[in-house]
Amino acid sequence: MKKLRRKVYMVAGYNSISMGSGRKEFNPKKTMPGLEDYIKEAGQGTLKKIGGAKNVDECVIGNFMAARYNKQAHLGAFFPYIDEGLTGKPAISVEGACASGALGLITGIKSVLAETADVVLVIGVEVQNTVKAIYGADILAGAGWFQVRKNGHAYFFPGEFSDRAGAYFQKYGREKTRKAFARWYRNAVENARLCPTAQEYHNTCDDLETLAMTEPNGKGFVDHLNLYDCSKVSDGASAIAIVSEEGLKRIGIPKSEAVEVMGWGHVEDDITRQPADPTELATSRQAVSNALESSGITSDQIGTAEIHDCFSIAAVEAVEAMGFAKKGQGAEFILAGNTARNGMIPINTTGGLIGWGHPTGATGVHQAVTLLEQLTGKAGDSQITLSSARPYGLSVNMGGNDKTIVAIVYRKGDA
Repeated sequence: MKKLRRKVYMVAGYNSISMGSGRKEFNPKKTMPGLEDYIKEAGQGTLKKIGGAKNVDECVIGNFMAARYNKQAHLGAFFPYIDEGLTGKPAISVEGACASGALGLITGIKSVLAETADVVLVIGVEVQNTVKAIYGADILAGAGWFQVRKNGHAYFFPGEFSDRAGAYFQKYGREKTRKAFARWYRNAVENARLCPTAQEYHNTCDDLETLAMTEPNGKGFVDHLNLYDCSKVSDGASAIAIVSEEGLKRIGIPKSEAVEVMGWGHVEDDITRQPADPTELATSRQAVSNALESSGITSDQIGTAEIHDCFSIAAVEAVEAMGFAKKGQGAEFILAGNTARNGMIPINTTGGLIGWGHPTGATGVHQAVTLLEQLTGKAGDSQITLSSARPYGLSVNMGGNDKTIVAIVYRKGDA
């Protein structure tokens, strides 16, 4: 991939609460915020930081399945609902399953590179608690090939990643891998407890690893994963502004409060094919490799990462796909403490999908907001210390079973 022809920055991130079971405010028996409420909250949150709607040239919204969860499509037309000042501005809705948020980011980046915009407002959103979990599992199965889904597990994607876990157990060992799953859950919840918008922020369990070692029950769920290995059903939205250097001047924000986009990788795989090797995320590996190459760096220079831990097995395989551990050694890498907030490469510092939550269309944007906050020193209680030898951040957002992958490399804007 060629070097970027123009500097591109992200700034003014905003996250709603990731709402769902575990939050004290969540009550499915009461009326909860709807899709349009989250869109408005996140959009206004970013607009307030960039001087208002008058500074926006274009708008992008990432969403996976509002047409089924909320019986609402045509999401681009909600931008004027956020602020009347967005009336008449171009807007587009993008979809790529759980990678919809990051596809929104890529769309905004390309608009800035194409010089059709200097300021792009990007929102990711999903409201999923409108249906029971078993019906939601059927909706989420739309991220896979329907011809396979017809004969698949009732909990389709947990079943897909359970199969990955089973293959990984067989090839590399079950005991240490299950322990790594439990450690991952512990780290996710402990990080989420430091982030007020996280779904697991109110989690008070004393012994997280023992809880996460609960033996999977194939008769009640899936064969190789338990409920703590899975991200929860979540509602929420995240927003961020993607800008050029001229855009930064327009909105009056210094580079020190922005992150620069150094490069990215966007890779697709054939949705009709099962993974050639279920023990690895081959598409993720390619996307990360492309992102690093386009940025001119190596994985050794990444100081923190936000990865798509929809399931704990995805985290283990992602650590390997990113080049931090060799194939089959992801579990040991996690158990050694390398991915903890004080480890060699802190990952998912606000909890990731398992801890912060997974409003599917919002996840990719949330990852970018988290890295913006970390790299500019504005992460609050979640803040980590980055070494000068590892000044870069990396996000990896996955759609489907390793089918659509967007990896983006970030650096503090004035670095």
